Amino acid sequence: MSEKDLRQRAHDVEVTVWVGKGGLDPVVEELSDQLQERDLVKAKFLRAARGGTTTEELAEELAERVSGEVIETRGHTAVFHR
Repeated sequence: MSEKDLRQRAHDVEVTVWVGKGGLDPVVEELSDQLQERDLVKAKFLRAARGGTTTEELAEELAERVSGEVIETRGHTAVFHR
């Protein structure tokens, strides 16, 4: 499936992972589990999680930690695929 197809499908995916003040550590396992069950997972990065960094940087780091890839980031939301 092409990245363009994945991006189009990502539009209808609901946010199921929220990254908050605890940072990335508390959501790594949850995202990994969801990626095993679903093709695409959308995560929202709350202000408390971002601190001095960007959504894109956090999304890339999280993708690395779950052996996935970031399909797109929009605003404070990222879509992951494995």
